[in-house]
Amino acid sequence: MLIDKYAQSPHVAKLLAIPGNDLMRINTHKLVQIYPQLKTTSTPQILEICEKEDVNLVDVAQDNAVQVGLADTLVEKGIPTVGPTKSAGQIEWDKAWAREFGERQRIPQPFFEICQSLEEGKDFLRSQPDQPWFVKAAYLAEGKGALLARNNEEAVKRIQEMRRFKNAGSVFLIEKWLKGDDGSAGEEFSTFIFSDGKNYKIIGSAQDHKRVYTGDEGENTGGMGCSTPPSVLTPELMKVVEAKILDRLIIGLHTEGRPYRGILYLGGMAIREKGEMRPVVVEFNARWGDPEAQVILPGLINDLFEVSMAIVHQNIHNLQLQIDDKARVVVTGASKGYPGDYKAVIGKEIYGLDEVRRMEGVRLYGAGVKKTGGKYYAYGGRLFYILGEGKTVIEARKKAYEAMSMVHIDGNNLHFRTDIGWRDVQRLYLAQEK
Repeated sequence: MLIDKYAQSPHVAKLLAIPGNDLMRINTHKLVQIYPQLKTTSTPQILEICEKEDVNLVDVAQDNAVQVGLADTLVEKGIPTVGPTKSAGQIEWDKAWAREFGERQRIPQPFFEICQSLEEGKDFLRSQPDQPWFVKAAYLAEGKGALLARNNEEAVKRIQEMRRFKNAGSVFLIEKWLKGDDGSAGEEFSTFIFSDGKNYKIIGSAQDHKRVYTGDEGENTGGMGCSTPPSVLTPELMKVVEAKILDRLIIGLHTEGRPYRGILYLGGMAIREKGEMRPVVVEFNARWGDPEAQVILPGLINDLFEVSMAIVHQNIHNLQLQIDDKARVVVTGASKGYPGDYKAVIGKEIYGLDEVRRMEGVRLYGAGVKKTGGKYYAYGGRLFYILGEGKTVIEARKKAYEAMSMVHIDGNNLHFRTDIGWRDVQRLYLAQEK
């Protein structure tokens, strides 16, 4: 999605993507060069490429690249860079630090405990009433480090599962499952901002669907689809998000000597208390997120290159963001078995993607797909994203699923959720009935 948006700018002649994927070239006629042999943490090689190609902007859009300080190195070498420093990006790559920062800045967040061993976790749970929890790896775990436990006994088992995340789970958090004071479930939302270290602009919000199966069942994933705009974020609730979360976040990071320059993602939960909805922070990401970027970025009317340069020059306050009024729904096409074992799907052919590309009001974005000899093959967990656009979420979702119905993988190995955007669709139908 970033490649597509930057390619729309008249300031951009060539795009370099590390590591990139074969579908990045399908939506633009501009030259897109990928480097599949590199990682986003290959700092010396990335620096060499930037100097050789005379790159005039780098967008650091990956969590582990932030963690290794890629932006720090590039800025030190005088290369214009959008993306937080390692210290500012700690808001994502160290969830324990982020929660302690949230306490200092009075940012609304769940009740939590930071633990470094099974015994610490057991001791904490023995002091608490039996209830649902989330057990979370403190460090980067590819979006899969948050495990739901429905009671204290199950929480102990989830703590033991932290070992599968290796170093990422060496420190973990036990967090109270968010729900309203009336027992009602909370509702997720994601809000994205551009920040230049002192000021910020909201670009948009979406509602992600992280569980792997329809009906919000199964393990958490990196995201099985999302919709925008999320109707749970009323203008009244958005004012609270700005005042109690985003203002405190940006001011707090600046005050603590970690000015945040780049794109920041707020993963929040809206819960009901005393008859009103209030926002609580689930997590922050120091980057764009998939699949939210696929529904939010197409709505940005501004030139993304110009927006990025405003961040680089710390001039975001003078920027007038323009956002269109379309509804969008994106559905993730994944390998069967994801987020667990999907090895059997690797190398199998994917059919129907070219037909999807020709549909009106539909866009296709790549992830774990290789293109060879005009054919498409699976080589990852999340393979591609199909976006539907329309005047309403109902129209947008219909287009996305019509397109998805045209795609299949050898051996019936395509997996996708069938209910993306269901909350907003349900609310819209109820409103139409009144």
